[in-house]
Amino acid sequence: MRATTIADREAAGRAARERSKRSSHRLTGELRRDPIALLEANSEGRVAKLVPLRYGRMAASPFTFFRGSAILQAHDLGQVPHTGFVAPICGDAHLMNFGGFATPERQLVFDLNDFDEVAPGPFEWDLKRLAASFVVAARHMRLSRATADELVMTAVTQYRDRIAQYAQSGALDLWYERITFDLMIETALTQEGRRAIRRGMEKAAGRTHESMLAKMAAFENDAWVIRDAPPSLFHVQGSNSLFDEGDEGFRIGDGRKLVDDMYDGYAKTLAPDRRELLEHFTPQDLVFKVVGVGSVGTRCLVLLLVDHMGKPLFLQLKEARQSVVSQFFKATGVKHQGERVVRGQRMLQAASDIFLGWTMGPSGSHYYVRQLRDMKLSVNVELLEPELLKGYARLCGWVLARAHAKAGGQAIGIGAYIGRGDQFAEALTGYAFAYADQVERDYDAFLKACRSGKLEARSDEDMAGDFQI
Repeated sequence: MRATTIADREAAGRAARERSKRSSHRLTGELRRDPIALLEANSEGRVAKLVPLRYGRMAASPFTFFRGSAILQAHDLGQVPHTGFVAPICGDAHLMNFGGFATPERQLVFDLNDFDEVAPGPFEWDLKRLAASFVVAARHMRLSRATADELVMTAVTQYRDRIAQYAQSGALDLWYERITFDLMIETALTQEGRRAIRRGMEKAAGRTHESMLAKMAAFENDAWVIRDAPPSLFHVQGSNSLFDEGDEGFRIGDGRKLVDDMYDGYAKTLAPDRRELLEHFTPQDLVFKVVGVGSVGTRCLVLLLVDHMGKPLFLQLKEARQSVVSQFFKATGVKHQGERVVRGQRMLQAASDIFLGWTMGPSGSHYYVRQLRDMKLSVNVELLEPELLKGYARLCGWVLARAHAKAGGQAIGIGAYIGRGDQFAEALTGYAFAYADQVERDYDAFLKACRSGKLEARSDEDMAGDFQI
């Protein structure tokens, strides 16, 4: 039962230091596992012909490998003691899973933007994944050790300071808190940072459904048809499909029925006003989309709809599998993995997509639904100078603190546990460097498995040659 008074919550935070000393977070634990076996297990149930592409994208660098291998760090974190502060966490809070998007009021905010692995877990799991990602990325970009150290310390101390701030906030204050681009400009430490944020705002403004329609589709025979661009985009039942006969029911029967069944189930999960809005749109076309790195091989569909004025709406229907967090941190089970993603996203994000919902696939698999790329913006960190990268680390730490404070309601306890000094941040910095070493060892083992033929890895270019355009 959650402590009710501020004093009780602060006491609980300080008491947690006894079962999980702050200095202990420096340790990665004794890692006795086969990374290849874990990756293969994580690939089970995916579209078989896309698994080599998943491995090909992971093979590009230790950083892409890290992005695609969340199961390894979740396994490793499950082997060490935790703080006991458990709440919904992102589960994959590496530095590329933050970005900008528009709220329902069309206000640009910066927030977490990937929730495939969301589940109840210890708050520090998110921080450790974020911290390690900065060191792995810094090494990939050939930045100095001092720069990598500064990036981690910046992210974690910002989390500490913001959690302390949110510990003084009321419940409604936390719920309404948003990190807008305007606020980011106000708090940016450099003129260069302010210019970068404004450029991002201009770029996001052009990423609309209408701009996508012109790039992705053509009007043929009184309907909009999405163009194939294999292996990243192809028609589910067309000549370029990568599905085996009978796979998920996608290659059997009428494609319209497939859409209707999933669409009807999805609509029932929306609030009545959102369902009424959705009824203004008519489905036009459905394609399969290969997304990201770690998600490659999971089933992801893009549905194009238009309203009575011919204005488009792109919806993404993405398969939801068991979270890697829940595989190694046991919590209350969930009945629908898509619902898990949706509820977790709504809890952690400051504002969520109005079309966020869930549904069932043709063979009983679970999906969640959201808009595709509506004013969404991600940062190419490889193009950032160290000072801008430091500003980005500040933002990530801030966002994660806001998300945890809102979703878990435990900012007071977490703040008391971390304290005001640098001990916790220094421990996580030590962890980040040690775990980056582990990532590189796992990456070397992964490349060896690819070269030996144990794992098949293919690039996008290799696979593109297999298709008929």
